[in-house]
Amino acid sequence: MSALRHILFPYDFSAQCDEIVPFVRALAQRVSARVTLLSVAPPGEVGAATEALQRRLDRALPDAFPGLIVERVAAAGDAAYHIADFSARRSVDLIMLPTHGLGLFRTMLVGSVTAKVLHDAACPVWTAAHADAQTALPLPRTVLCAVDDSDAGAELARCATGFATVVGARLQMFHVVGPVTDWSSLESERRLQEHVREQTRARIAARLQAAGVTAPLRVALGGVVEAVVEEARQEGADLVILGRGSVAEPFGRLRTHAFGIIHRSPCPVISV
Repeated sequence: MSALRHILFPYDFSAQCDEIVPFVRALAQRVSARVTLLSVAPPGEVGAATEALQRRLDRALPDAFPGLIVERVAAAGDAAYHIADFSARRSVDLIMLPTHGLGLFRTMLVGSVTAKVLHDAACPVWTAAHADAQTALPLPRTVLCAVDDSDAGAELARCATGFATVVGARLQMFHVVGPVTDWSSLESERRLQEHVREQTRARIAARLQAAGVTAPLRVALGGVVEAVVEEARQEGADLVILGRGSVAEPFGRLRTHAFGIIHRSPCPVISV
């Protein structure tokens, strides 16, 4: 993610899309990336309707991306398909989109267009906080990387390190250990749980060290979604990075909770 040359910004003229313009602009300017605005008319609206959409798109956000190369593309059909297809064909490095909208992508919320993009896109996807108003800093100062206990988690941490270096952000690594006992009120069971946590921390720390990652690591106990969301709040994170892998399959506990984290995170999320 440290080499971001092309950012795709699916734009549906909604207030939710306008809310994330500062985030797209800040990141694109930081890495000197070109930006493509993609608008997709509903299925069946081809020909004149698509041409009208292109004209509308050509007039949209005229001063939003000063100093950057900006392309504007209109299409018609399934929005998620066009977003994923364009990103694959045009070597997009990052897709940036809200989690919900009220414009052409009216069903853009976790479980619909955004969910399909997260499932189908091969590149990382940046999603805004699931709120009408975005409060995180457009260019993050604090990044929380949620890793699982795998080689893929270490690779994600390495990517997050590169990204944090490029944007000049502080990076915190975070892992969640699920409960191993239903009897946490017993001292012996609490010791067992703490032993598992420490073992897991040592194992992940070794993986990170081997990957050249020096960011601090914290390992917490609890549910994955709740713990990651709370850690983001406690750290004042401007961005969460997580590994989504193939969100349709259980590639680790963290990946199976990607949608829940995206939906509840107090700040934007990049899922890799």
